Amino acid sequence: MKKILYIILCFIGFEANAQKSPADTAKKVNIADTLKKDLLTAPDTVKHLHSKAWALVPPAVLIAYGSSNFFFHPVRNLDVSINNDINQDHPNFRHHPENYFQYTPVALVYGLNLVGIHGKNTFIDRTIIFAMAEGMMGVTTLAVKKATHRLRPDRSDYYSFPSGHTGNAFVGAEFMSQELGDKSIGYSAIGYGFATATGILRIYNRDHWFSDVIAGAGLGILSTKAAYLLYPFIRNRLFKAGRDKENNRDMPQELKKQQNHSSILLPTYQNGALGLQFAMQL
Repeated sequence: MKKILYIILCFIGFEANAQKSPADTAKKVNIADTLKKDLLTAPDTVKHLHSKAWALVPPAVLIAYGSSNFFFHPVRNLDVSINNDINQDHPNFRHHPENYFQYTPVALVYGLNLVGIHGKNTFIDRTIIFAMAEGMMGVTTLAVKKATHRLRPDRSDYYSFPSGHTGNAFVGAEFMSQELGDKSIGYSAIGYGFATATGILRIYNRDHWFSDVIAGAGLGILSTKAAYLLYPFIRNRLFKAGRDKENNRDMPQELKKQQNHSSILLPTYQNGALGLQFAMQL
C-alpha cells in the first residue's frame, strides 16, 4: 500500500509538470535593479496566461477521487489499509517538517526573484494572484472541513477532510510552476517535490487519510489555476475602468455633453410618401 501511496502522489507532481518546457536561464542582476524591474515593469499576465479552462480538469478529478471516500467503499478501504501499514511499520513516527515545506515553493519564488531570476509576472500581479489562490483554497477548505466533519486518523478532531497543509503546499507548487516553469522544468519539479513531501508527511503523522491528501492537492492546484485564469479579466476590467475615468476627466466639457447625447435619423414610408424621421435624446 505504501508503494501505491508514493506512486500516486508522485504522479500528481509529474502530471502537473508534464506541460512545462525548459527555456533560457535568466540573467542575474543586482537586487536594486531587480526590484525596480519587478515593481515598475508593465505586467504581462494576459500575454503569457498558462491556465486554460481545460487545465482545471485534472485537479477536479483529484478532488472527486478524494470526495468519493464518503460513499465509495474501495477508496475508504484503501485509506484504512495505508493507515494500518504506517501504524505497523512506523508506530512512533512524529516529525513535522511539512509545517515548513508547505510554504517553501512560495518563499523560493520571491527569494529567487531577489537574485535576478524573474517570474512571469511582476511583484504586484503575482502577489494578487497568489492571494486569490490562497483565499479560494482557504475558504473552501474551512467550509468543507466543517461540513464533512471527518475524524482524523489520530482521532484528535473532526477536521480531517481535506488536508489544509497539502492544499497550501500545492497552491505554492503550482504558483512556482506558473511563474518559473517556463525558465526550467526544474523549478516546477522542486515546487511539486516539496508539495508531495508535505502530503506524504501528513499521512505518516496520522494527521490525514490518503484521500484527504489527494483532495487537498487537487484543491490547491485548482485554486491556483483558477486564479491565473480569472485574474487577467479582473485586471483588465479594473484597468479599463481606470483609463475610461481618466480619459473622461480630461475631456472638454462640451465634448462630454456631446457624448451624453444620442440621435438617430431613419427613413419612413407612409401612405405612398417617402420621408425622414429624426430623433434626439438629451
